[in-house]
Amino acid sequence: MTPVEGARRLVVKIGSSILVDEARGEIRRDWLEALTDDVARLHKAGCEVVLVSSGAIRLGRTHLKLPPGPLKLEESQAAAATGQIQLAHAYQAALARHGITVAQVLLTLDDSEERRRYLNARQTMATLLALKAVPVINENDTVATDEIRFGDNDRLSARVAEMISADTLVLLSDIDGLYTGDPRTDAAATFIPEIREITPAVEAMGGSAASELSNGGMATKLLAGRIAMAAGCRMAIADGRTVGALGALIDGKARCSWFLPEGSPLSARKKWIKGSLKTAGALTVDERAALPCLEPGRADLIVPGIAIVLSTLDAVGADGVVVSDSGLREGILAAAADAAP
Repeated sequence: MTPVEGARRLVVKIGSSILVDEARGEIRRDWLEALTDDVARLHKAGCEVVLVSSGAIRLGRTHLKLPPGPLKLEESQAAAATGQIQLAHAYQAALARHGITVAQVLLTLDDSEERRRYLNARQTMATLLALKAVPVINENDTVATDEIRFGDNDRLSARVAEMISADTLVLLSDIDGLYTGDPRTDAAATFIPEIREITPAVEAMGGSAASELSNGGMATKLLAGRIAMAAGCRMAIADGRTVGALGALIDGKARCSWFLPEGSPLSARKKWIKGSLKTAGALTVDERAALPCLEPGRADLIVPGIAIVLSTLDAVGADGVVVSDSGLREGILAAAADAAP
């Protein structure tokens, strides 16, 4: 049994460049129907499937007849508002052929950074899955600004996988996995089938986006891999351009790079903290105070152990995520900076 075939809860990320025909700016219907056929196959076998799909802005851009090139923020938001309806309808029609209900879920970065909103989103998706629906998730580009957006669906899909405790994440993209270099320009680039740790050397292999339709590159996929692996979720990067790409992965007929998770997944709360994409500030921690926190079973740092507040944290409150330079990584702030003695 292949990893995808044996998945209990699967998240599949679909990039704009494989869902939308770049020349026409329209959905590749044959590709989408093949994808949903494969989703229905997994669904029937008892697998809970969540789709994270890009494409709304590109579809809306075509419908609104916006010119090629970079869009202003308000133009992107308008395109997203128009295109999201088309995107949701396309998935609804494709999965209705199999009698499967589709649910649309739009998220922003704040929905994963703020604990209450994170828990609400997690409960909503858990309920949808229990009701045998297939959630189709996208970033809420209509209201998101540069400061409060993921910026690509690679990281969004990893956060969703962590949020719902998925065991498998598949990134369908325009490349079949991780290479030591860019195979489009480096003839000596070597394919890497399995990654167990994202080291600085692996991070150096990340590239940049190559398509106007996509904001993500290999660098964002590696960041997604880091989030997924820390959450105990295996992740695959696979070439999704051909019709039936997901089915080929299910059957073990497609090559991909697998990112294998850590042996013991973190608790749900620690996964949320570790997967955070933005930090609210930094602290310098007294070494004597930091050392006990590094011991197994210890987690709290008392205020006297904080030596210097490196940035103002006044408006952060209880949901602030901070880092330090004393071997501690991320944590939740219990009080605003002005509350410290």
